[in-house]
Amino acid sequence: MIGQLGRRAVLSAVLAGALFVGGIAIAKPAGKLETVELITAKGRARFQVEIAATRAEQQRGLMFRKSLAPDRGMLFTYAKPQPAAFWMKNTLIPLDIVYIAPNGRVLSIVRNAQPHNEMPMPSGGPVLGVLEIAGGRAAQLGILPGDKVLHRIFPKG
Repeated sequence: MIGQLGRRAVLSAVLAGALFVGGIAIAKPAGKLETVELITAKGRARFQVEIAATRAEQQRGLMFRKSLAPDRGMLFTYAKPQPAAFWMKNTLIPLDIVYIAPNGRVLSIVRNAQPHNEMPMPSGGPVLGVLEIAGGRAAQLGILPGDKVLHRIFPKG
């Protein structure tokens, strides 16, 4: 039986898009995945990503996930270019954070951002998207600033 405070916690978790399992709120993965492709000097890298477009989705991000497959990620999208800074509060796994300029080029990369780090990691300029992938993948795939990112939110070319 769940008490009043427990009911509030469950309701908060449900409203935030989380699952409540065994008394613990866990992040709920998005339903539909989209493809993001990066063109690097080493070749093409393709990820299936969840889209974080709403404020709630962006605040939740990849928090509470215990793993992330090497070909998966999350793409944070913005309606207009803006500076961004990410942190790793409540994030359980290391991530590479790829900041993407409005022209669809990689602006900067935070490599192996450590779990639970609450220090903001800034983009270094305006971005239209931010790609989070498993920590170490950017180095493995040779992803560098200037590489082209292909996704519907970025211009073609």
